[in-house]
Amino acid sequence: MEQTIDPTLGPVLARTGDERAVLTSFLDFHRAVLLRKLRGLSDADARRRLVPSATTLAGLVKHLTVVERNWFPTLLAPEPGDVYLTSEEDAVASFTLGDQDSIVGLTEAYERACARSRAVAASIDLDHVVPHPQLGEVSLRWILAHMIEETARHAGHADILRELTDGEAGAL
Repeated sequence: MEQTIDPTLGPVLARTGDERAVLTSFLDFHRAVLLRKLRGLSDADARRRLVPSATTLAGLVKHLTVVERNWFPTLLAPEPGDVYLTSEEDAVASFTLGDQDSIVGLTEAYERACARSRAVAASIDLDHVVPHPQLGEVSLRWILAHMIEETARHAGHADILRELTDGEAGAL
């Protein structure tokens, strides 16, 4: 009997793919999980603080939008005026929501940032190395692995926050 694989599970589909296909499918999977956590919520629910820190569902999406821009276009394909963010103040600000921040706006900004990240990464060899202001040098391969970790970590936070918001649980 032939098994059917859910086509939304990119990492499963890439299980025999090359290294780039595996890395990018895991990253895209966790990007999608994060956005699924906002589905069906009001802006007020997405902004609610449910833990002692300032972490919110909406804030996680805003933060990861900054992270995508920082690691891919700013580090790998900088344009004039791009500044790689490294300070603790930058990190705190990346989670901070403004009055204008909505689920729709944050989702669209994240999707644009991810699309730009994909385009930048697709144009560069995995072995390509760039200087990093804190780490010395990093390769695209390392950046992809780091972004899987960063995005999965925050998608896990989003799992918990969504469950605390309305009881919805699960990675998908």
